[in-house]
Amino acid sequence: MKKETLYLDTSVPSAYYDERAKERQDATIRFWKEVLPNYQGYISEITVEELEDTKDETLRRELKKLIKGFKVLKTNKEIRDLARVYIEKGIFPEKYVDDALHAAITSFYEISYLVSWNFEHLVKVKTRKWVNSVNILEGFGEIEIVSPQEL
Repeated sequence: MKKETLYLDTSVPSAYYDERAKERQDATIRFWKEVLPNYQGYISEITVEELEDTKDETLRRELKKLIKGFKVLKTNKEIRDLARVYIEKGIFPEKYVDDALHAAITSFYEISYLVSWNFEHLVKVKTRKWVNSVNILEGFGEIEIVSPQEL
């Protein structure tokens, strides 16, 4: 049987080493060990670029090791166009274009779940509804936007 798919935005691997939020870190480590093996996991070149911007060299190395086994999805014009529609419809603010791109990548590649710790712009009922409404209008399937604790 084929595994369900999930896409991780940058907040998930980042939380793995973030000791400032111990409860979230523990939940992320548990997710990584107990949940993630049951899915086919993906990240994107956006996630890789954001992690590459990590200032602490040791942490950056650890994050690169953590995401090593993931298939990295590329962006394209269709993804950028879909992200632009999300922004034009007011789902995501212009300055958070990467959040729109994470949703568009998940939609374009028909990934079942977008997993994030971003409760401000992604993991919200309103965002889920609006993203899926736009997806239907634009010819894409619906996606689930969830936190690691929901899987």
